[in-house]
Amino acid sequence: MSASEIAAAKQLIESHGLSFEPGFDNLVGIYEQGELVAVGARAGNVLKMLAVEAEYQGGSLLGEIVTLLVSRGYDAGLDSLFVYTKPEYAGSFQALNFKLLATQAKVALLEYGNGLKKWLAAQSALIKPGCNGAVVMNCNPFTLGHRYLVETAAQQVDNLYLFVVREERSVFPFAVRMRLVKEGVRDIGNVIVLDTGHYLISSATFPTYFLKKDDPVARIQMELDVTLFASRIAPFFGIVRRFVGSEPLCQMTRAYNDTLRELLPAYGIALVEIERKEAISEVISASRVRDLLAHQQLKQLQNHVPASTLAFLGSDEAAPIRRQLEGPPA
Repeated sequence: MSASEIAAAKQLIESHGLSFEPGFDNLVGIYEQGELVAVGARAGNVLKMLAVEAEYQGGSLLGEIVTLLVSRGYDAGLDSLFVYTKPEYAGSFQALNFKLLATQAKVALLEYGNGLKKWLAAQSALIKPGCNGAVVMNCNPFTLGHRYLVETAAQQVDNLYLFVVREERSVFPFAVRMRLVKEGVRDIGNVIVLDTGHYLISSATFPTYFLKKDDPVARIQMELDVTLFASRIAPFFGIVRRFVGSEPLCQMTRAYNDTLRELLPAYGIALVEIERKEAISEVISASRVRDLLAHQQLKQLQNHVPASTLAFLGSDEAAPIRRQLEGPPA
């Protein structure tokens, strides 16, 4: 789109009480007699900023915009796409072959394609009978604190599913985080390591264009995340316990734990909070490890990370990460 077309799209979107969010892969529109009457955008695997002029609503324009954006997404190599919308509009997208994944008071999440079904089917060999639990971790990087949580949780269930967050917003790339987790828990026989796919909601893709400025965005996102896990993922794996570490440092993580505590029981899942492990009178955390690495205090790291992580942190492979953490030269 040209600058004038983008300006027209912005005006149409905002005229519907929505916010225009720059940063998209595709922005498409439909014109009638020279006037823009429908618009929508795709950012990665998320469709957003869908708006249709009032006099054209109820017709085919929404479907045409969505079909075009889905086609562009497939051309980009995506096999499923998502849309976040107000719950009252979920039916309009279901009529366009979207499937409802999760909903809460203000937001519904729907998917086009069979991504969740395919992702679960790909994990079917990992299904094991018994009293099963789950831990969801980012592990940026894997620490002795993570190890302690996993080890303690594994003692309380028959099988422990350890989900590693796939989202690439960490200093340590997903492939590295996944490898360090697998190396760090290899000796714990009942731990099954897998990644979250697209199905623990990514903060990178969660759009806010249709929310009011005073809406509690973080809380909404947490509720969707927990609902999707509890209603779709946990039953597939027979998960009846979700384990978390106590959180003395991060207010956001504490709020997420509170959301788990509030919502999980309705799905027959117990939340088990495990006290954080300490090292020399300080809580072990990935942020502390990154800080030590940034200040080149490699000797102190041995009190915070397992041998496999320590070996990686001192390796040539980790040199770019160390430089990134250290920042530009003074």
